[in-house]
Amino acid sequence: LQNNNNNAGTMNMPSNTNSSSQPTATNTVTIQNFAFSPANISVKAGTTVTWTNQDSATHTVTETDGQDGPNSGSLVNGATYSFTFKTAGTYHYHCQIHSSMTGTVTVS
Repeated sequence: LQNNNNNAGTMNMPSNTNSSSQPTATNTVTIQNFAFSPANISVKAGTTVTWTNQDSATHTVTETDGQDGPNSGSLVNGATYSFTFKTAGTYHYHCQIHSSMTGTVTVS
């Protein structure tokens, strides 16, 4: 038997043209390698965003602008936290434990 598949071993992968400054339209954020991924997301008002900690370290999702935003408390490995964004605006957040970890949710 002969395999005449000329494309064997190749895959067409979608190119990622999103820069880190452009918000990604998603409602899930992964916490991994001491970072929020994606760090900047955009959602419509009324959307619930869920963060999942996949790091071995404990992290938080804490709003930093004094707005009514996410405030998860401590999230251990495997824990999730969800927050519903009801009002349009830009919400900045960070990990209270690791202040270099930051993210933004843009709500329209």
